Amino acid sequence: MEPEVLQDMLARIRRWQPFDGDALLEDVGAVLDDCIPTEQHVDELAQRLRGHLVRLVDIAVATGAEQRDTATAGLVERAHAVCREAVPCDRWKAVGYLRRMGWTVQELHERLVVTDCLREAA
Repeated sequence: MEPEVLQDMLARIRRWQPFDGDALLEDVGAVLDDCIPTEQHVDELAQRLRGHLVRLVDIAVATGAEQRDTATAGLVERAHAVCREAVPCDRWKAVGYLRRMGWTVQELHERLVVTDCLREAA
């Protein structure tokens, strides 16, 4: 292999983070719970939920679930759409956005469990 390819692979390995189902469930619970996230936590939660969505979409694509399961494909498309949106400045709109993200994370996670791409988190 060429040195540039090896350097790229090494950089990707260093950036890699394992899937953390417990953290996913905690973050989903934080936005879908009856307690509304505070303003100072909105951006942080949005960033973490985006990270979960990216990992779940990567898993769906890498395992081929997106190609063989129409429900997974629809959730992947919804994940892409919600990730493209910016966090609204209005607090209540931001909470609604976080909840849409939370539902998308939860549903895609559950679908990947059903399609045997992931094990169920605790």
